[in-house]
Amino acid sequence: MASSLNQKFGLPKRYQGSEKSVWVEYIQLALDYKPICNLGQGFPDYPPPKYVTDALAEVASSKNCLLHQYTRGFGHPRLVNAIAKLYSKIIERNLNPNTEVLTTAGAYEALYSTIVGHVDDGDEVIIVEPFYDCYEAMVKTSGGVCRFIPLRPKKNDRGLSTSADWVFDPEELKNMFNEKTKLFILNNPNNPLGKVYKKEELEMIADLCKKWNVLCVSDEVYEWIVYKPNKHIRIATLPGMWERTITIGSAGKTFSVTGWKLGWAYGPANLMVNLHMVHQNCVYTGTTPIQEAVAISFEKELTRLNSEECFFNYLPKELEAKRDIMIKALIEADMKPVIPEGGYFMVTDWSPLASKVDLKNEKDKYPDYRFTKWMTKTLGLQGIPVTAFYSEQHKYLAENFVRYCFIKKDDNIRKAADILRKWKASLKSHL
Repeated sequence: MASSLNQKFGLPKRYQGSEKSVWVEYIQLALDYKPICNLGQGFPDYPPPKYVTDALAEVASSKNCLLHQYTRGFGHPRLVNAIAKLYSKIIERNLNPNTEVLTTAGAYEALYSTIVGHVDDGDEVIIVEPFYDCYEAMVKTSGGVCRFIPLRPKKNDRGLSTSADWVFDPEELKNMFNEKTKLFILNNPNNPLGKVYKKEELEMIADLCKKWNVLCVSDEVYEWIVYKPNKHIRIATLPGMWERTITIGSAGKTFSVTGWKLGWAYGPANLMVNLHMVHQNCVYTGTTPIQEAVAISFEKELTRLNSEECFFNYLPKELEAKRDIMIKALIEADMKPVIPEGGYFMVTDWSPLASKVDLKNEKDKYPDYRFTKWMTKTLGLQGIPVTAFYSEQHKYLAENFVRYCFIKKDDNIRKAADILRKWKASLKSHL
């Protein structure tokens, strides 16, 4: 009886193969071993801007009882108007807040509504590696076929590697496209690399999308975290790309409130209809107080977009200092960091330490998993294995890398540096 029940009510085929999640596994690892310094999870460990939390407190105590009830399904009116106003300025195109903007339960749901809303059985989707792992699962759930193309590091004359050194092979990229290609998923700036795509790279992608009539899904949740002199170029602004691009954003990344789980997508009305259909039959409507508070926060920033006081401009300056502390600590520990152009993650090559660590008690298939688990358990410093961001066929490219998050208190980044420093000293004392 139990066997027949298990057989009948097993996981549907469309989800099989997606059971394992690095986030579930490593959050549990942190709970079990309580590392001194957790640089694995991608969120701040210090408060968001006061005006953002003040906005939520204002909404919570408002006498407007409607702010605690269902709001418009495709986006709270005040918020979609604020989003449309912001991006109309940025991309120099008047967005219709009611037909060209959708608010979602995090950028995750924006991606889900976009992918599920456009991918049909047998459609091919090109995914750039490294990639956020939900892309693959969402494509497979939709009946699509994933085609993976990795960014590969090239040698430079500067000594230190940067995310700019990770590039496409133009011929390999060209050969990915065919008449079955439906979507191209771009993450700019890239997580985990921090790569900020140059205009010529985006033009290469855009030309192929136009040639093969492909929709570009541009995940731009780290859009405001770009370090000078790099500039974030939105692919939707390139000639002929607005009509074939859905752009994804995140309040969690924009205002440092990842727990609010609020995202959005914007694009041409004829493409957004598909997202609306998925959204209304899944989430239907978002959390009204959160949307109202984010709308208030956007309205404040809209008054000072070009000012140093604007949080969007202040945040990358704050994070650049944290990034530089992390770079120094990793170099001193004999690791090889890849300096990110954007985002708040740093990929680093740990292979120079391979001969100094005993990983035999860790049984994972890939060495980066073994190393990160060893480091969590032995040194109390947690990172994320980078093979988690690659398809099975290309995981070998990432075996020597670990990802650390540096949107943390300075004290905690220094704690990480101290852990590495003491560890290195202990190795010398045993020589």
